[in-house]
Amino acid sequence: MQTSTAQGPWWAAVTVWAVVNAVNCLQSAGFISRVLTGGMAINHVLGYVMVALAIPGAIAMVVFIRAQSGVLQWIGPAVYLAFIVLMIIVEDVLHIEFRAPARYGILVPYLLLFFGAILLMGLPMFRANRGLWLVTVVTTVLLLGSMGLAMHKGVG
Repeated sequence: MQTSTAQGPWWAAVTVWAVVNAVNCLQSAGFISRVLTGGMAINHVLGYVMVALAIPGAIAMVVFIRAQSGVLQWIGPAVYLAFIVLMIIVEDVLHIEFRAPARYGILVPYLLLFFGAILLMGLPMFRANRGLWLVTVVTTVLLLGSMGLAMHKGVG
């Protein structure tokens, strides 16, 4: 059983891996729910779960920083936390609709933080465990496919 990677505690790496894959699956379900219902209600509920996932992500980030792991280990969770903060401010505090019509001043940073977090949380597993990394590839393809379907149906 692996207890650490070259860059920090193994459990923290697996935690980040679980967060990124859960986010991919939750957002995929959100996009599919938009196609099936034409609305955002289910997507909004799934957003609360994504907010909750910031907690284990933050814990793993702190562990990596305290272990003086490389920046690649903790930057993904940090970007995810920045995304969650932006999401809460825009969607729950200010209630700003930025998707349709597109408000690029919000939409661009929102998407950059979201997809940047996905990339940066998934990337460290490439070297640590190729099998687990491939799971992340599959869930990311699922995310992109469901997003493409939602966009094609006009609800993306």
